Amino acid sequence: MTIDSYRTLGTSGLRVSPLALGAMNFDDGSWGSAPETSFKILDHYLDAGGNFIDTANQYNGGKSEETLGEYFQKQPARRDRMVLATKFGGTLHPADPNAGGAGRKAIYTQLDESLRRLKTDYIDLYWMHQWDRHTPIEETLSTLDDLVRAGKIRAVGVSNVPAWWVGQAVGITRARGWETIAALQVEYSLLARTPEGEQFGAATALGLGITPWSPLASGVLSGKYSRAVRSVEGSSRSGYAAPSLTEETFVLLDALAEIAAAHSTTVAAISLAWVRQRSEVTSTLIGARTVDQLAANLASAAVDLTPEEITRLSALTEPNLEYPSNVIRSFATGFLQGDTTINGLSSTAFTRA
Repeated sequence: MTIDSYRTLGTSGLRVSPLALGAMNFDDGSWGSAPETSFKILDHYLDAGGNFIDTANQYNGGKSEETLGEYFQKQPARRDRMVLATKFGGTLHPADPNAGGAGRKAIYTQLDESLRRLKTDYIDLYWMHQWDRHTPIEETLSTLDDLVRAGKIRAVGVSNVPAWWVGQAVGITRARGWETIAALQVEYSLLARTPEGEQFGAATALGLGITPWSPLASGVLSGKYSRAVRSVEGSSRSGYAAPSLTEETFVLLDALAEIAAAHSTTVAAISLAWVRQRSEVTSTLIGARTVDQLAANLASAAVDLTPEEITRLSALTEPNLEYPSNVIRSFATGFLQGDTTINGLSSTAFTRA
């Protein structure tokens, strides 16, 4: 596969690259990549054929969006050729209770501010960044429908939401003829597989796209750690990485290194390929602080793992899912269909021990 093997995103007509460029690292250089480096990263990604850029209003206090806006100002022809996604929900004014969340007042204000920072007239994909327990779902969905009809946004996505909320949202929008949800953004990697329990099922049943974030598990699966390198030092995300550096993870890293050697590639490329090759996944979010990091991550698009390699890696991180997924996985198939094969799925009859 190549990065310009585009896919339609869920229920929308948007064509997106299988690897999306996450811009969370873009800022003024105080934390992530300064504008000059960010521009080079964008050039490299777009020149390679990528077309899907993802950011959020709250990333680095709005600096990520501002950096993208400066880039569009320098290269305006590239704006319309990319699928630009940003998110709403995160507050930039902590003392104002209406500055964040998914209420109508907040969404209108946040969108106007994002459009100003991005120096654009419209957003191709507008994500709800987090579930807002305080706002009626109809208020959020009707507002987003109004914005699509006004031409300010082109498609709607949701991130970090319960699967029941997704089902309710899709049911409401389809029943009322409103713009529906196109895709879900979820944390997903070899070390974070709980979306397989509910979110993936909802997405499949409802025809939604999936765009995983943190596919390298905050750098744990990037290749920087091994049995010889176990400490977390000098990383802004060390607090996320450290808890995952367990014996089970080192067993996984050993397997990733072995498979990477067989493919003459990197641990990061194998980790990303495993995520990309999930049938539910449409586009995987990759981030980079340097052009070299981006190039290394883009190389994963050329890696195709064998079914045996996928099975080996999957077995090392089989998730313990919550009810009812644990029941369904443990015995439900054999309970329902006995010793038969239906639609290609074989089972053994369930018997009580």
